[in-house]
Amino acid sequence: MSLFNFFTEEVAIDLGTANCLVIRDGKVVVNEPSVVAINRNTGEVLAIGREALQMEGKTHEDIRVVRPLKDGVIADFGASEHMIKGMLRLATNGRKRLAASYKMVICVPSGITEVEKRAIRDAATIAGAKELYLVYEPLAAAVGIGLDVEEPTGHMIVDIGGGTTEIAVIALSGIVCDHSLRVAGENFDADIMHFMRRQYNMMIGQATAEKIKIQVGAALSELQDPPENIFVKGRDLLTGLPKQVEVAYVDVAHCLDRSLSKIEEAILKTLEVTPPELAADIHQEGIYLTGGGALLRGLDKRISAKTRLPTHVVEEPLQAVVRGTSIALKNVGKFMFLMR
Repeated sequence: MSLFNFFTEEVAIDLGTANCLVIRDGKVVVNEPSVVAINRNTGEVLAIGREALQMEGKTHEDIRVVRPLKDGVIADFGASEHMIKGMLRLATNGRKRLAASYKMVICVPSGITEVEKRAIRDAATIAGAKELYLVYEPLAAAVGIGLDVEEPTGHMIVDIGGGTTEIAVIALSGIVCDHSLRVAGENFDADIMHFMRRQYNMMIGQATAEKIKIQVGAALSELQDPPENIFVKGRDLLTGLPKQVEVAYVDVAHCLDRSLSKIEEAILKTLEVTPPELAADIHQEGIYLTGGGALLRGLDKRISAKTRLPTHVVEEPLQAVVRGTSIALKNVGKFMFLMR
């Protein structure tokens, strides 16, 4: 065994717009929001993950709360570097690591540009990566849910994350056709915030919008097992005073309709350019939904009705991509789709 291998720790990272997940030794050791709190005066990192998220919307002028990734790619290089380092510290429970370096596999959107890839490589290298591979999210998701991506069989993956929706048809260890759409979880939050402003003259923050999405979010206005209404607090735009309103899942389904229609259109466009032999496979196997957006109530039924194809929400959709990234890490010499 070489000294490099002895002093190297292997980690798989899902560097998501909304959440960052890290797998080490086959286990998810970090699952934190992709948020960093920084002191504006000194540049010191005050908090990352959940602790930083709790500060969002509540800070004074000396503290800046940053979401370093936008639409699945790095928007703030310095904050991204700090976040990756912080997540790696969390992965080792804050102890001083013995490893001289890291061997990493990081997943990226399929629509990423070469410049955006370079930014991720540079940030990971500064954070300690000596051997780095990138993998496209749809391929990682397919591997993570147990599909054999090396076979000459077509699989369709729809990964709805925080910043992007990745739609891809996969066969023979590659992406045959794909569509990367910058409409995803953050857009759903923005839709809910706009709805609350228009419908109730009430301003809410992104954290509250996300809470509404999780608790009463729906893709259909008629559900067999509907969630109970929730009470939402915010600021009245007319009086400036705090107030509370009741929100039902039907309201959320209505305000998300436009964004969900864009995702449906992108799925249909991808199916239109799919080779006929692979289309036959997809007709038989159906569509697999991964990512946090897959948990939206009734989304599988809505997409199935639109495409007339069986649609499956995979088990643990939030962890499908990072688990596939971890499997790719263990098979670096085997999987040809990994990018150096």
